[in-house]
Amino acid sequence: MSQHKKLILALLLAILAGLSLHPFADIQWINAINSQVLQPVGQIFLRMILMAVVPLIFSALVIAVSELGNSRDIGKIALKTLAYTVIISALSVVISVALVNILKPGQGFRIDENQRVRLGDHASVTQAVKENAAVMKPVSQIIVDLLPKNPLDSAAHALDGEILPFMIFALIFGIALTLAIPSKQPNLLVQLLEQIFSACMRVMQFAMAIAPYGVFALVFNTVFVAGYKILISLSLYVATVIAGLLIQQFVVYGLFLRALTSFRPWQFFEACQETYLYAFSTSSSNATLPKALLTAEHKLGIPRQIARFVLTVGASANQNGTAIFEGITVLFLAQVYGVDLSLSQQIYVVLFAMLAGIGTAGVPGGSLPLIMVLLQSISVPVEGIGLILGVDRFLDMCRTVINVSGDLVIAALVTPKKDANRDTIVAVEIKQ
Repeated sequence: MSQHKKLILALLLAILAGLSLHPFADIQWINAINSQVLQPVGQIFLRMILMAVVPLIFSALVIAVSELGNSRDIGKIALKTLAYTVIISALSVVISVALVNILKPGQGFRIDENQRVRLGDHASVTQAVKENAAVMKPVSQIIVDLLPKNPLDSAAHALDGEILPFMIFALIFGIALTLAIPSKQPNLLVQLLEQIFSACMRVMQFAMAIAPYGVFALVFNTVFVAGYKILISLSLYVATVIAGLLIQQFVVYGLFLRALTSFRPWQFFEACQETYLYAFSTSSSNATLPKALLTAEHKLGIPRQIARFVLTVGASANQNGTAIFEGITVLFLAQVYGVDLSLSQQIYVVLFAMLAGIGTAGVPGGSLPLIMVLLQSISVPVEGIGLILGVDRFLDMCRTVINVSGDLVIAALVTPKKDANRDTIVAVEIKQ
């Protein structure tokens, strides 16, 4: 059985078992099995992921910046790519924040303090996290605090609310490293970081090997304590994510294509449909890269050097769909657990989701570690991640399409109109 089928099966069994035993939640021996057996299994699964977060984030961000900086021979293209990535990523996060605040998928059911304790909410009682959640900082101080005084201290407290300054340091370090070493000279540190990144992803594979058991334990624990109402909120959450992805694809991308390129949006999307299907089926931006390169060069008529640069960097540094997913997920779980976020905390979520879009691995499930860190930083229990793991595979397939589509759109945006070969796409359209 494939991994995603195991996760779906674990989710369904956990829901059925949790709903069946929810009326007997006061029986001592059932509670003992839940607290002494299932909760530790869920915690082990979560810690397997969290233990690799800090080196994963640092290596991913430095590598992404290095790939961008090494292409100095097309400096204008690199700058335009970076600008469009930041702008479109910002719009994607604004969409996610707006949708959650309008639709409020997590407010139909809230987990109270007593239920949080029974759910094994250890993160919420962490004093440092509570202090971060309680302090209302002015916007100017938020901006200042983005630059860490001690990066090692930020790394050590990354899981207690210092992850965003640490990510900013990784970006600055990556830029400095790229400028310090000539592009033609081998960058040994980047090679080392690539190996560290690969090792962290292998740790993630270890965690995913026990994911079905972790998902069963986490979801059973939640449904057993909270009851059926949490499932209604989960359905609204999935609908909210899908709505955000559709808006990003057909409104944001469509408007950019219409206004700044010679492509017609529907014509562009139709030429990319095979790539979208491949992205949906693999759930991996990296695995879709070869197909996306062929589409960009042969169906969209984008010059080879632009396509290869933008799509290669974008496979890891331009994850608009993931940014939408992360923003909605974090705010949804905050609503479920009754954590009311202040303006400064919502700004924090927006900034984090933008940077997470750069530091997210282009592989299935690559966004989960960053979501867990952000949850902890705003005093939302990481155990809540179990609620969305069962539907994450489907949402991962959907958001990967948006990620890959965003790479192709940016490649079209940075291509000068005089260099775009519209005859190619027109010929494809006529042939079809």
